[in-house]
Amino acid sequence: MRIPVTRSRPLARAAVLAGLAGVVILFVAWTSGKLPKAHAFHTAEELELMRGSGNGLPGGSNNYFMASGTCAGCHGHDVQGFAMVDEDGVDVNVTDDWRSTMMANSAHDPFWRAKVSHEVQVNPGHQAVLEDKCTSCHAPQGRHNKFLSGGGHYSIAEMMTDPVALDGVSCVACHMQAQDSLGFFFSGEVRYDTNDVLYGPYGGPNDPQPLFGAPMTSFVGFEPLYGEHVSKGEFCASCHTLITGTVDLNGNSTGGTFVEQATYHEWVNSVYDDNVSCQACHVPRIDDAVVISANYLFLQGRSPYGLHHFAGANSFMLELLKNNMTQLALTADSVHFDSTIARTLRMLQVNSLLLDAEMADRSADTAFIDVRLTNLAGHKFPSGYPARRAFVELLVLDAMGDTLFKSGRWGSDYSVEGHDAEWEPHYDVIRSPDEVQIYEMVIGDVNGDKTTVLERADSHLKDNRLVPEGFSTSHISYDTTQIVGVPVTDLDFNRDDMGVEGSGTDIVHYHVPMNGYTGLVSVEARVWYQSAPPRWMEEMFAFNSAEIDSFRIMYKDADGSPVLVREVQFTDLSVGVDDVRELGVHLFPNPVRDGILRIRDLDPRIDQVTVHDARGALVASLAAQGQRSWDVRLPSVGTYLVTFTTNDGRRSGERIVYLR
Repeated sequence: MRIPVTRSRPLARAAVLAGLAGVVILFVAWTSGKLPKAHAFHTAEELELMRGSGNGLPGGSNNYFMASGTCAGCHGHDVQGFAMVDEDGVDVNVTDDWRSTMMANSAHDPFWRAKVSHEVQVNPGHQAVLEDKCTSCHAPQGRHNKFLSGGGHYSIAEMMTDPVALDGVSCVACHMQAQDSLGFFFSGEVRYDTNDVLYGPYGGPNDPQPLFGAPMTSFVGFEPLYGEHVSKGEFCASCHTLITGTVDLNGNSTGGTFVEQATYHEWVNSVYDDNVSCQACHVPRIDDAVVISANYLFLQGRSPYGLHHFAGANSFMLELLKNNMTQLALTADSVHFDSTIARTLRMLQVNSLLLDAEMADRSADTAFIDVRLTNLAGHKFPSGYPARRAFVELLVLDAMGDTLFKSGRWGSDYSVEGHDAEWEPHYDVIRSPDEVQIYEMVIGDVNGDKTTVLERADSHLKDNRLVPEGFSTSHISYDTTQIVGVPVTDLDFNRDDMGVEGSGTDIVHYHVPMNGYTGLVSVEARVWYQSAPPRWMEEMFAFNSAEIDSFRIMYKDADGSPVLVREVQFTDLSVGVDDVRELGVHLFPNPVRDGILRIRDLDPRIDQVTVHDARGALVASLAAQGQRSWDVRLPSVGTYLVTFTTNDGRRSGERIVYLR
């Protein structure tokens, strides 16, 4: 067993605690496959030059871990433009991509700090246990250092004075994980290899290049080793499934447990378990050969290379962090945050969900509209912290743009209109504007009442979040990934047309009252995402502490608008519409290629001709008054609906396509 020591070892490590700046590069040939000795590369003078700020990142180390600034000298921005760039010369360095992510800022996250304070105020006698559990994933380099050193519970107060802990889920916190038992320990119970090694994806049995680990071992004190496990989903399991103990309203343990988050197990219960790892999406690989360390010009590029983007869906909190960088003492700047926010929005809006909508049937009484959602993520959507939710908006407009029906609109306070007082049930069929489909987890305490106090969580009152493709209620992990509150009568939730589980879809059926209206309608369907909805904050904001009060101000100053995930629009004129051939009208050409639609042989009975685009917007209108022909210039490529209204109130229509 290794005896913990204060990291003065070796002296060279102290020389680079603040980061190897990469300002001195030696031109050394790598010949005959022999690796030069580490001490050959840097003189004492050169090492002195390489002592730097770590590009603003914290330096230093404790018994077992070190801060990211120490890694930045070799794996951060290379001022020479040789290392950490792709084949187009674009900087893809690890530390700058990572430093503005939620993982990098996990210990600074003001929402998390406020929530820990809230939990402690509810049950102050549990402070030591609560803070120790929460820091095990949010400040792992502080908490696990104390644990491995034989100490007791780790506190927020200790974290606040520990720059290595405040570095969040930093480099060593991940790359020191042992491969034994991965996927078997959760809730922050991370197992580390404490033999001064760091694992990476290179140098394996099929890698033609051996690892050049001497400099890292000599200057930093860790030996780099190949670890197959760093590319597997199990690598993320320890913190991305969280099961907590339950207490009653008096703070007494019930002996029960509650699954607060189970992103890892959701992934296991999917088709992605055997095909796509967590890293494939969140540390996306490029095939470019990237030199992974500065300061050594003989190094060859490594391929594939994992971009340390760690993009999720929480753009709201990233914006809040960006807007409070100074107050929160963050190391990333606005440029870093803008990059991470853009990646996060791309992940949310491109890779999370598919959305389709169609008019299943329609009469003068009711429009039957089906909205289909398909989960593209390798876990539930939304996933992670239980505050997160998504909701569906459906808007139906008449030909004049007036609203016939709306469900899922949100107001000036960012809350969903029509939301039930406590929580909104899952719907298979929606018939009223005050019925809204919200995909979310709702937590119940020992009395079955809704709560956001996580230590009081005893049961799931609702969990209708969209499950991933391949999800099964008979899977061994279903006890941690249950569907709750979806009625058995909803036959298309995670089921295909044959009723087979695993589609990862849901169809919301809207029965929209038409009250005799048979004209053109425009249908707009949208899915919105909220990572920190206002109702989740109510219990916490009823308390006061430095952390809660600080976050309350930041939260109120932030733009809490839900984030648009997907939207679709279409027009429909399927009621009371006859074929234009009955009127003898000719429309040509179809498709239109020169932008001009020709309408000929207008019947004298025709009073009105209108042209609408696919979104239902009026493009052109003609009061016929005996006119026999009309040429219409279409504004852009797309699909159009031409409608003819006769003097006896009958309508005819035809779809026209404009191509180039």
